[in-house]
Amino acid sequence: MCIFCSIVNNEIPSYKLYEDDDVLAFLDISQTTFGHTVVIPKKHVANILECDDETYAKLMKIVKELSGKIYQKTNAKGINILHNANEVAGQTVMHMHYHIIPRYDETDKLNITFAENHDKDIEKAYELLK
Repeated sequence: MCIFCSIVNNEIPSYKLYEDDDVLAFLDISQTTFGHTVVIPKKHVANILECDDETYAKLMKIVKELSGKIYQKTNAKGINILHNANEVAGQTVMHMHYHIIPRYDETDKLNITFAENHDKDIEKAYELLK
């Protein structure tokens, strides 16, 4: 059984911030920044690529609500919402989850960089994806 399913089943303790019949949110044990929260569907779904629309809609509603609450209560200056789909993208727990990561200043221990890659053919991508 996956670690998040064990948390849903109360087999592993957690600091729950939100729970209903379909969604659970709890503080991430790593606390990358103060208030770092994980939001998951209670039913086991690997990631966004396998998630049904109803589950996704319920999950994202809670992500939005909690993001505002966390932002306000922690006096954060910003918020990152992060989802990794599959190992190559950094997913380490194969149960769909979103990280809500409050940001306070440039010294936060999270670095997300978008680097330009001019070797890729944007026109080819456009033709494939339109």
